[in-house]
Amino acid sequence: MDKHLEAGNRQSLAGYQATHFSWEQRGAVGLITLNRPERKNPLTFESYAELRDLFRRLSYVEEVRAIVVQGAGGNFCSGGDVHEIIGPLTQMSMPDLLAFTRMTGDLVKAMRACPQPVIAAIDGVCAGAGAIIAMASDLRVGTARSKTAFLFTRVGLAGCDMGACAILPRIVGQGRASDLLYSGRSLGGDEGLAWGFFNRLAEPEALLEASVGWASEIATGPGFGHAMTKKMLHQEWNMGVDEAIEAEAQAQAICMMTQDFHRAYHAFVAKQRPEFKGD
Repeated sequence: MDKHLEAGNRQSLAGYQATHFSWEQRGAVGLITLNRPERKNPLTFESYAELRDLFRRLSYVEEVRAIVVQGAGGNFCSGGDVHEIIGPLTQMSMPDLLAFTRMTGDLVKAMRACPQPVIAAIDGVCAGAGAIIAMASDLRVGTARSKTAFLFTRVGLAGCDMGACAILPRIVGQGRASDLLYSGRSLGGDEGLAWGFFNRLAEPEALLEASVGWASEIATGPGFGHAMTKKMLHQEWNMGVDEAIEAEAQAQAICMMTQDFHRAYHAFVAKQRPEFKGD
């Protein structure tokens, strides 16, 4: 990035420490760990907000080129904490309830808007808002024992939470999404792989290594190109085919102006592997 544009447009996460989850940077991969294993890693008001703010900040971070989200202790995330979220929600006014549901939706928006591909590493319980975080990720690695449940109807709510009715059908199809959102039942690992919810399965003890390894592979690719791919995958949901073809023509022409495109050409001519730098 040109030095004149760095102010306000480039940030570093060097020294960053999260308060309500853990953050670790492994090379160009950022690792988020939901770390309340004694309660299967539920979310709180504070962790929702902090996750939202981190994903927003990642839009300005260039040294992180892929993200992995996992849970500690053999489970991904059990959703909103019953005592710290569900209980207080029953006492809130309508304006406060709307402020909360908008905040949770803003987390999904931030995940979709950040340029880095996000991989969810899912073992064990993945329920409620945890299932939404998995759904909102770009890629998902599960295990045979993972149990993903969009269980909102089981607590008297609608299945249309945090974008589920828009995003989930695009992953597994309308009929299968309807099944999960009406019933709130658990989707097992093998079924989730067959349905396309999971991209891959791994053994529980190899899940993190497989997910970080995949993220590391992605991080070695053309960062600007990956960011453009993610933008187009999201943006084209609301386009017709002709509009999408035109948008992709413009996007590809922009990518052809990057140094990574030129590096790939020169590496090909030299019969070498290109070293992408994201510019």
